[in-house]
Formats: sequence, C-alpha cells, structure tokens
Amino acid sequence: MLSSSCLLLPSLLLPIAARAQTNAIPDPKTGTWHVATVVLPGGPKHWGGYAEVQTRSNSLFRQYFYTELKGGVSYDVAKNFTLMLAGGRYSTADYRDLSAGPLNVEKRLWQQLTLTQFAARLKLEHRYRMEERWYRFRDNVVPTGFSRYRTRMRYRFNTFLPLNQPTFTDKTVFLSVYDEVFFNPRGPYFERNRLYAGLGYQFDKHWTMQAGWLNQANYTPASYRQNVFTPQTTLAKNNVVLSVIYRLGRPATTSASPEYVPSQPD
Repeated sequence: MLSSSCLLLPSLLLPIAARAQTNAIPDPKTGTWHVATVVLPGGPKHWGGYAEVQTRSNSLFRQYFYTELKGGVSYDVAKNFTLMLAGGRYSTADYRDLSAGPLNVEKRLWQQLTLTQFAARLKLEHRYRMEERWYRFRDNVVPTGFSRYRTRMRYRFNTFLPLNQPTFTDKTVFLSVYDEVFFNPRGPYFERNRLYAGLGYQFDKHWTMQAGWLNQANYTPASYRQNVFTPQTTLAKNNVVLSVIYRLGRPATTSASPEYVPSQPD
C-alpha cells in the first residue's frame, strides 16, 4: 500500500551531488564520506536512539571540510513503524583554509517516521523527515539568496538484499540501494537528490560495515536579477562512502531477537 510510486522513485529521479551547506563550487573530483554510528534499538518499552559523527572531504581521503555531530531518540510504535526526534550540529569550512574557521555552522532539529517492509528476502524502508535548520555564518554575513532559518522535507526509499542468508544475521553479506529526495518549501522546491549503492557485511548482532558510491546533486533555481536571466543549474558529485554501525545490545528476553535492517540513520 505504500504505493508503487514510492518504489519507482529511484528510477525516476535524477542523481545529484554537491558539497553540503557550502557556497563554494566543489572541484570535479570524487569526495569521501566517513560515517560512524552507535544505535540503541528499541527495547521492551520501545524506546531507543542513536548518535553519529560524520566527516566529508572534497577529494579522496583529503581536503576535509565538513563535519556532522548528531543524535536522537526513537520510539517503536510497531515492529515496522518507528518515530524519531533528533538534532545535530553541521559545520562547513573552506578546505583550502581550515584555520579560518567554518564558513557556516548549522543547528538542525528534525522529526522522522520510518516504515519497514520485510518482503521475503528483500527488505524495503521508507523514511519521511521534516527538518528545521538554523544557520550562523562567518563574520555574520548572510549569502545572497540564503536566510538564517530554513525548513526542508526529505523522503528516502531504501532497499536491502542479503546475499548469503535469507535474513540479516551473523556473517551476512548484503546489497543496499537508496534514493533520497529533498524538498524546500521556499524554493528551489526540488532542492537535492542522493543516489546510493553499496556492499555491506554484518559481522554479528553488533557490528555492520558498508562501502558504497553516492551521487549527490544540488539544484539551483533559475533567477532574474538586474536584467540578467540565469537558468537553473545542477551541481553533481560522486562520493565514496565508508560507514560503520555499532548496535548496542539489550538484556536477553524470552522472545526471539527481532530482525534489523542495516540502515544508515543519515
């Protein structure tokens, strides 16, 4: 019922890429994303959470310019239905002059709904997110077309396929593919798209690692200023993503342990 249109999103949307929250145009190189996450799954009382650190570079394993620190609290309404309230700090610098400090620092709060479908061997995840974002710019100078407060809506469709096991358990090799779209109610309305494909390995109930390719694209709307028309532009960039997830254990219970999909929280 979560609709065939949701399933078609990855094939209908253009891939995209660009340096997040920065005004400088990135070099046409492949960047690197490093993601480390600790997850506390929902227990008998359904409460859980996560914490994450992330860093990104403009080129492969060098020219680092961006960091994220974030975390949140989750509540499992049902086996495949989770709510989350989370927030984070996002810092963007100029990799050519890191000593000058961040170009901008963003504080973000978001509300999230995640629906998971266990369709035989294939696992499907639908994630809906609403974000509130506050910016602080270097020297208190707000770039043209920007503001100190923005909102954004996001939808991610994620698929997981275990290759050597029927379910996600110890020593499971898997594929993960997702597409995520970003909408800005103030425009550009279709702001960004992320397309990801990766290979992962779940060592045991605690440790999971993934390596993948991510294409992120930002869309700049057409504008007309001072009698000059500028058409819509798209900045796209490929990135290598290396991530590790550690899932904290819960005290043993009489019921069987639920199956978790190795989803990247962000």
